Amino acid sequence: MPTIRIRKMTMNDLEQVLKLEIASFAKPWTKDIFYNEIQRNQFATYYVLETEKKIIGYCGLWMIIDEAQITNIAIYPAYRGKKFGQMLFQYVLNQAKIQGANKLSLEVRVSNEAAKSMYKKFGLVPGGMRKNYYTDNNEDAIVMWVEL
Repeated sequence: MPTIRIRKMTMNDLEQVLKLEIASFAKPWTKDIFYNEIQRNQFATYYVLETEKKIIGYCGLWMIIDEAQITNIAIYPAYRGKKFGQMLFQYVLNQAKIQGANKLSLEVRVSNEAAKSMYKKFGLVPGGMRKNYYTDNNEDAIVMWVEL
């Protein structure tokens, strides 16, 4: 069984994370966006999930006072459906709790049944809708949240 490790993302991870981003999203974040999140955003912490020194997933967390917001989460397509997303999400949820979060929220595409199903396993429930949220196709986002 390969070793799985979750740790904070560093600037040295950007090359691998950008490849993962391109493999995962129609409108991937740029290097500049990640740079700003890691270096300049005092509310943001990003985590990577790696196996055998290869980053196969990442997740972003914003902590503002006692509220946590998941900015994004991605797992390489070849590793999806193998519980890596759940492992990473559980870890980040625990980090939010450790940092004093009372509630956690995120946005998810209306069409993303796999993600919605996973979030429900962690107790997240729909709390609203953001119309035309995703700029690649104007798809709506469901806001989901959970009391921690």
